[in-house]
Amino acid sequence: MPRIFDTLTARILPDDRIVTVKGRDAWALRNLVSAGPVGCTPIDQPGPRWAHYVFKLRRSGLIIETIEEKHGGPYAGTHARYVLRTQVEVVEERGRAAA
Repeated sequence: MPRIFDTLTARILPDDRIVTVKGRDAWALRNLVSAGPVGCTPIDQPGPRWAHYVFKLRRSGLIIETIEEKHGGPYAGTHARYVLRTQVEVVEERGRAAA
């Protein structure tokens, strides 16, 4: 069953600074950590406001690269791939099961 992460606490390495994020920001950080160097796209991990979550995570001190990628289909264009470049260690996740 999928989890909704209400709070995620991570240690930024190597300086050991602690960052705690909540709600969708925690969800986005969990996805970025899980994706590793491949990164995340709003196409693969649908979320309503990926750019805003990334903006807020960057404001917390995390380095997240944005790579612009082209896609085809009836609505051809570009989309972003977000890659977490800061090394982090997840310290704690608090959440609940999704309904």
